[in-house]
Parts: sequence; structure tokens; C-alpha cells
Amino acid sequence: MRSAEEAANAPTVGGHTMSATGVTVAYDGVDVVHDAAMTLRPGRVTALVGPNGSGKSTLLRTLARLQRPRSATVTIDEETDALALSPREFSRRVALLTQARPTPSGLTVRDVVEFGRYPYRGRWGGADPDGRAAVDRALRLTGVEDLADRGAEHLSGGQLQRVWLAGCLAQDTGVLLLDEPTTYLDLRYQVELLDLVRDLADDHRIAVGVVLHDLDQAAAVADRVVLLEAGRVVADGLPEEVLTPERLTGTYGIRIEVDTDPLTGRLRTRAIGRHHTRTERLGTPS
Repeated sequence: MRSAEEAANAPTVGGHTMSATGVTVAYDGVDVVHDAAMTLRPGRVTALVGPNGSGKSTLLRTLARLQRPRSATVTIDEETDALALSPREFSRRVALLTQARPTPSGLTVRDVVEFGRYPYRGRWGGADPDGRAAVDRALRLTGVEDLADRGAEHLSGGQLQRVWLAGCLAQDTGVLLLDEPTTYLDLRYQVELLDLVRDLADDHRIAVGVVLHDLDQAAAVADRVVLLEAGRVVADGLPEEVLTPERLTGTYGIRIEVDTDPLTGRLRTRAIGRHHTRTERLGTPS
């Protein structure tokens, strides 16, 4: 995906270790995440997977301080209480790409990406000497450099998703949280976005936490997989330890087979529906 020039101009910020224990979150007095724990480490991609309603996005949003927990201990680099940092200091360490963001009106793509620099500006929008370079770098990495002067309201859903991701990269944080980032993207940009996630971890030691629905994408991109069911972490480990047919079948309530892709050597999953084992013969009268 990246040219040598893009690699040289990629973010140089080092990663942070972000740890969470005892995370319990309630909606309307009902617990939806129960005593969850997970750790994001520099240079590692951690994928959160699980059925709809399992709590993976809620857990990620809690780490990002968009969801107030009923109880939690969240630290950065084992010493800093992440929940006690000022919004500006927290935003210099952690960036989040949410599932749904508004479509900006009256703003160019560059304007939108520049929003990612808000933690580095003064209270009255003071100087940000590193801002221009950070924004240019983020535009290049996400493949939207040619769209920089276009009105954001004229973009496709996939293009806009990459623009919002560019804003996160312009934020230059050591922890990057991504909530279903491949939504709205076609196959090419899904692959390229996941390649970029791996580049950020491998080359620049960013700690990445990403919510994914696609189990094959999780197996391909993640160093660790956290599997949630009904608001509880039921498994946390290497992809081959977590993504087993027995565990996935039990968690998702449908038969799921797991094998190894002979081309990539990665785990490959297949959900078996009622019609997937039916044999049809061409030419047989109906």
C-alpha cells in the first residue's frame, strides 16, 4: 500500500500501553459490560470480536472515555490514570474512530483532517507548528491527498471514512482505537486500511484496539483477539487460541468451521447455514 516516501513520512510517535481492568458499564441501570479486562500494547493490534450486542463497541468507547463506566481502572503506561487526565492530555495519547460520524457541510477534506490537531492548539486556536506536516502525512497515508481541497459533503461513504481516519492519524497519538473501521469501504480499501493498521503497529509501535465483525479480518490483522459474549470477555489470546470452532460455535450460536488458508497461512472461518451443505445438480428436474 505504501510507497517508500510514505513510509518515511509516517507518524513517528511511540506507542503507549493502555490497560483496563474491572470495567463494568450499565445502560439504564442494567449492566451490559461485566468486569471486563484487556490490555493494548505498543506495536500490537488487538481485535475485539463477538456477536451483536456482546459489548465490544461499548468496551472500546469506555476506553476512549465516551462512555462512563460504573466501575473501571484504566491506566496508560501503568502509572497514569487515564480517567483522570484532562481532555486535552488524554487526546494527545488516545484517538478514536467511531462507527458513525456526521457528514461535514461547508468544509474541505483538509479542514476535517485538521480537526485532529485540536489537542495541540492553544485555548484560542493558537499556533500548531507541527500541524501542517501531520495533516499532510495523514492525508497521504489514507490515500485522500488528492481530495484535500474537495468539499467533504461530496464524498462517498468510503471516502469519508478514510478522511475521518486521517483525522485520527493527524492527532499523533500512541493509542489508536477503531470501531468497525472497514464499514462502508469496498474490498480494496478494506484490505488497504487493515494493511495501514498493521503498518502503524509494526513500524511505529502504535497500540491499536479495533472492533471487527469479520473474523477473517481479525485473524489476518490482529496479534491478540478478545472475544466477548453477553458483555463478558470469554477469551483473550492469540488468534489461533481464541478463534477455535468450538468456542466460536458456542459464542455465535451457529456452526463455524475454522481452517488455514493455504495461500496466506492465516486462519479462515466459515459459518455453516442451513443451505450451505445442500447439493444441487444441474439438469435435475424441479
